[in-house]
Amino acid sequence: QVQLVESGGGWVQPGGSLRLSCTESSGATLGYYAVGWFRQAPGKEREGVACISGYDASTYYADSVKGRFSVSRDNAKNAAYLQMNSLKPEDTAVYYCAARSYCSFKYDYNYWGQGTPVTVSS
Repeated sequence: QVQLVESGGGWVQPGGSLRLSCTESSGATLGYYAVGWFRQAPGKEREGVACISGYDASTYYADSVKGRFSVSRDNAKNAAYLQMNSLKPEDTAVYYCAARSYCSFKYDYNYWGQGTPVTVSS
C-alpha cells in the first residue's frame, strides 16, 4: 500500500515560488510508480498539472503551467517534487500528488495524498 504525504504549500505573492514535496510514508518504493500532480480550486474540477514517470523520469505538463512548473523525483529519498515559479492568483488551489503505473492526467490513480493548499495573492 502506497501512502503519500504532500507538504510545502502555503501563501505566496504573485510572481513568487513554492516547492511542493510528495513523500511515501509506508515503506513502498515510490520509484516504481509514476507520480502525478493535480490541483483543485474552489468550485472547479480537479485538473492534472504535471507528471513524472517511474520508468525513465519523463515529464509531462499541462499547458497552463508549462514553462513555470517543474516536476522531479529523488528515488533515494522516496520523494517527488513540484517546483512552482512565477505563480499567479489562478494557481490558487489544493495540490495533490498521486501514484499509478504510468503518467496520465486522468483521475484514475491508485493512490492519493491528502493535499496541500497553495494560495497566491497580494
